[in-house]
Amino acid sequence: MDRRDDKSSLSTSSEEVVTENFSLEWNIRFDTKVISGEIVLDLKILRDGVSQLVLDTSDLQIDAVENTSNSEKLKFQLKEPHKCLGTPLEIILPSEVQKKDSKVSIKITYKTSPTASAVQWLKPIQTAGKKHPYLFSQCQAIHARSLMPCQDSPSVKSTYDAKVTVPRDLIALMSAERCGVEPSADPSEKTFLFKQKVPIPSYLLAVVVGKLESRKIGPRTLVWSEKEYVEDAEYEFSETENMLKAAEEILGPYEWGQYDLLILPPSFPYGGMENPCLTFITPTCLAGNRSLANVVAHEIAHSWTGNLVTNCSWEHFWLNEGFTVFAERKIIGRLQSKKHRDFHFIGGWKELHNEVQGYGAKHNYTKLIPNLEDVDPDDAYSRVPYEKGSIFLYYLEKLVGSEAEFEDFLKSYIQKFKFKSINTADWKSFFLSFFHEKESSGVFADVDWDQWFYGVGMPPVKPSLDTTLSSACSELCQKWSKAEEQDVINFSSVDIRDMDSGQIIEFLRLLLLEPPLTDVCVREMHRCFNFNASGNAEIKFRWLRLCLRASYEPCIPSAIEFATKWGRLKFTRPLFRDLFNFKPSHEKATSAFNDHKENMHPITSSMIAKDLKEIDG
Repeated sequence: MDRRDDKSSLSTSSEEVVTENFSLEWNIRFDTKVISGEIVLDLKILRDGVSQLVLDTSDLQIDAVENTSNSEKLKFQLKEPHKCLGTPLEIILPSEVQKKDSKVSIKITYKTSPTASAVQWLKPIQTAGKKHPYLFSQCQAIHARSLMPCQDSPSVKSTYDAKVTVPRDLIALMSAERCGVEPSADPSEKTFLFKQKVPIPSYLLAVVVGKLESRKIGPRTLVWSEKEYVEDAEYEFSETENMLKAAEEILGPYEWGQYDLLILPPSFPYGGMENPCLTFITPTCLAGNRSLANVVAHEIAHSWTGNLVTNCSWEHFWLNEGFTVFAERKIIGRLQSKKHRDFHFIGGWKELHNEVQGYGAKHNYTKLIPNLEDVDPDDAYSRVPYEKGSIFLYYLEKLVGSEAEFEDFLKSYIQKFKFKSINTADWKSFFLSFFHEKESSGVFADVDWDQWFYGVGMPPVKPSLDTTLSSACSELCQKWSKAEEQDVINFSSVDIRDMDSGQIIEFLRLLLLEPPLTDVCVREMHRCFNFNASGNAEIKFRWLRLCLRASYEPCIPSAIEFATKWGRLKFTRPLFRDLFNFKPSHEKATSAFNDHKENMHPITSSMIAKDLKEIDG
């Protein structure tokens, strides 16, 4: 593992050539759904005898490649496509730079495909305003190669700058500092300028174009969205600065300057995406009562764990997500209480259990460090690296015996590896070095490192957690799961009167682990709690799954509406799987998916299509 070996990239190894900066000039055309322009890659050669450069691409049209120092045309060839990793672009390097420490800048003129996997093009009718088109990108994990030829590996981090030309009535934003607007040669267009001074991996490249507005919600934060969402977003995320300050106490100074939020259209496939300077957030977080704002705590934490210190490959994804969940819950502990922190860990353990059950206890994807040879990282995406990774860190913190000491370690870890990409061995070595006295005295003697890293199934150790807040959820779960049908008619809404949204979510999550309720129980639960009317998407999602598991047919229209309205994979994929597996809804759900798949994000439609194919055999 001494080469930051990335099985998800076909590009030249980062031990041979590294991209130090890239410059983009893009013209975004909504009429053709094509981004055309050029990229200039500033490269450093790290070994003698490197005669060619291989870059990752996916469905790109390459028109020309040249050496910017003398405008010499360079020979290039698109090689045979890989089944899931795209098409390698091979470029013959100038002979004078084929030696160690040489530098060369290469300009590539190209066009994207209308079906580029990193981009969703929205028609006006698909937006909240219904008048203007909209574009947004999602490059994680390996979709940047459909936007630009690059070393599309988290092992390579570089700065970038960009000029993005868009229709005059629209605004462009990127994962970078905004540097102004300049007129275009075409009066119907304008050009936005950007610069990212902190080196980032390619998956953190992001662009959005739409009819956007902003509101200032803190000294370093604007919230952006279509005007239909902007007032709700201003309220929902007004406590962002408090979260940033709490994160700085735990992890050290914020390095990125601006921290803006962008509320995306409903088709965005994730809860959030930690694009530097511009976090993308799903509108499913607009609950109306700030009950889902903790998603922002997660994305804020990524500003350190993931964005500053990055996993070198997707096999080590837990270094991004496990650390970020751990830090997110520390932020929650700061702003609420340690009981709330442990409450979220308890919920996370249940989510991990669900994932392991779904895959099977011996599945490769239940490992903290899975083998991703010839695997699209999107196919391996799950809660495992998030929850298994974070509970591992919680376990180690308990062994250390002091939260303050562990936070000192986190700050030192960030300082040691910021701007770099690392693997698990790098992290473990630094961890044991930092706590060398405890290591010498046997504090970590019982840690089964290999079982944590490479063992399948649930973790080898379950730390003790404060159950104060979860006990009420467990008791209510047992009340409903063990009740006879004649009992539930006497249940009432009083049972959840003193619960917060997180506890209601946990109550429903626990019920999903129990045998299915009867349709009578589901009807009575609807009478008591009316979860179908909840504005909290996390509550409604679990409620609908509960109904489908109970074979409660009246819920089918609501479940289909929810699954097609929201593109967030966490919601839409499990709901569609439940609908496909439920005989009375299979045909309706299949028809709904086929009717809506063109309006879904490419990542979402692709993964649901795979599920449907698997279920239909």
